[in-house]
Amino acid sequence: MRAVAYEIPLPIADASSLIDADLPEPADLRPHDLLVEVKAVSVNPVDMKIRSSVTPPAGTKKILGWDAAGIVRKVGPQATGFTVGDEVFYAGAIDRPGSNAELHAVDARIVAKKPRSLGFAAAAALPLTSITAWETLFDRLRIKDPVPGAAPAIFIIGGAGGVGSMAVQLARTLTDLTVIATASRPETQAWVTELGAHHVIDHGRPLAAQIAALGIGAPAFVFSTTNTEQHLAQIVELISPQGRFALIDDPKSLDINPMKRKSLSVHWELMFTRSLFNTADMAEQGKLLAEVARLIDGGTIRTTLAEHFGTINAQNLKRAHAAIETGRTKGKIVLEGF
Repeated sequence: MRAVAYEIPLPIADASSLIDADLPEPADLRPHDLLVEVKAVSVNPVDMKIRSSVTPPAGTKKILGWDAAGIVRKVGPQATGFTVGDEVFYAGAIDRPGSNAELHAVDARIVAKKPRSLGFAAAAALPLTSITAWETLFDRLRIKDPVPGAAPAIFIIGGAGGVGSMAVQLARTLTDLTVIATASRPETQAWVTELGAHHVIDHGRPLAAQIAALGIGAPAFVFSTTNTEQHLAQIVELISPQGRFALIDDPKSLDINPMKRKSLSVHWELMFTRSLFNTADMAEQGKLLAEVARLIDGGTIRTTLAEHFGTINAQNLKRAHAAIETGRTKGKIVLEGF
């Protein structure tokens, strides 16, 4: 089968950082697995992190990619709810081969039928960011549980990114919270506003003063999707006492001692945790994606596909990786077909 992979971690500008490969089809399907014919994929920062830091075993090639949309071609004996021919979407598991291949094995419990109203490309933009945003908002921060005395507001740092784009929509459409998000350029500010943010501020300027200037009080919730280390002191200053703070990036260090005075809680989110540890509630991700599909088909939220980079091959994936590494993309980059 055709796939895009790598053999050693290299800068994306290197000719061998990603290569087109002809690899065997997945043969070791697990009881809960589906075998999916991949029609479209999207690219996430985790792809860059793995490509630049993880060395595959000698003599092997590592396939990246987690977001995918495609068609079920085989169903494992313990995989329920799916039949051959179903159109599905999912975010995969970080400890298994990725989705940048014509055929992909994935646990059915973290899969859902794709939104009927979307094509494969638009659907592939959704899974990883939707799961990350949903779990952060509703499982970690518990944003439907008020913080006494705090402004009923959530502040999302990095509102134009893939996760931020979904978090803005979910918080705006599924809660009564005031949604504040950051974006630093006219085009990203317009994007975040279109997605439903009530207020957009510039993360290139001090955050606390801009939040105070809104006149709504100290937000109960802060969700940092990027550059947490850079913004941490400002976050502690602007958040309400007893507020809840969540992050998804990987700061080199995170001194949370200043949070003690306000009795702040800190929540880290990794959407791969359930599949990594085969948790008892692993199937919640499939249910979550089914709800996302329902919201999409009902017109409540929309896909965050921003750019289509063509077919799934090494050249186009290099372009996508390079674009994301600039830190200046909005929404999601998608590739479709082989």
